[in-house]
Amino acid sequence: MKAYVLIKIRAGEVKDVVNNLKRVKGVKEAHMTFGPYDAVAEVETPDVASLGMVTATEIQPIPGVEQTLTCLAVDV
Repeated sequence: MKAYVLIKIRAGEVKDVVNNLKRVKGVKEAHMTFGPYDAVAEVETPDVASLGMVTATEIQPIPGVEQTLTCLAVDV
């Protein structure tokens, strides 16, 4: 299961959050972005339940993270 997690981050904390995202198991890439979201993380997990756990217990608790939006990747 692949997903992109879009993240809103408290001002001044983007660099720290992106560095912390890169340490999370399942996060393949993490980057700062411009626009309505401050960062994006590419996440790969075995299933949807694991994806939910990574988002809820590893990404959302990172200091500075204010909001997340998870977008599942679908092959066509």
